[in-house]
Amino acid sequence: MSVTLELELPESVAAQAKAKGLLDPKRLATLIARELAAETGSRNFFEIVRQIRAQPGVPMTAEEIEAEVKTVRAEKRAREAGR
Repeated sequence: MSVTLELELPESVAAQAKAKGLLDPKRLATLIARELAAETGSRNFFEIVRQIRAQPGVPMTAEEIEAEVKTVRAEKRAREAGR
């Protein structure tokens, strides 16, 4: 499928974009595809956050998280020392 676009840009922006090759059709297609992928990634991230927040129970405190991290790190050090 082919789409023809007409852009209205301020002269200075158009000149800079042209100088950097941003107005090249292949480059524009890449920029649009990248933006679409980023948008999808953002939506997925926020959906994951919503799902996490919807879990039952009380969220862990910062102190509880820190204690868990310390435990995991200590276990890792013990495994590495036992090699």
